Amino acid sequence: MENAENVLAEVPELNAIPLDAMDLEARAKEALRKVYDPELGMSVIELGLIRKFAWNADNVDVTMILTTPFCPYGPAMIEQVRAATQEATMRVTTVQMGLEVWEPAMMEDQAAANWGLYY
Repeated sequence: MENAENVLAEVPELNAIPLDAMDLEARAKEALRKVYDPELGMSVIELGLIRKFAWNADNVDVTMILTTPFCPYGPAMIEQVRAATQEATMRVTTVQMGLEVWEPAMMEDQAAANWGLYY
């Protein structure tokens, strides 16, 4: 079995992310599975609303989008994403709004299937 360093050397994009950042991202995503869009009843992860994490030494910037630009629950969901990420990673967290337009194809496969969508 290859050791972790050999595997990292073979996958350049993994080299760019420190192992602790990958662990922190996994923790953040797990915590964000508990943040739901109240109108759709699905988590921000299932819906594909979390688009990117940017890690620094002491903080994390989360880029997210909303299912509609004028979502009435948007401010509350943004704050829930910030608080859940900060609690899970123990890093000061800021949430930035991305410019992408949400579409159902961004959903996790099983979530889309549960909604009756197949791609």
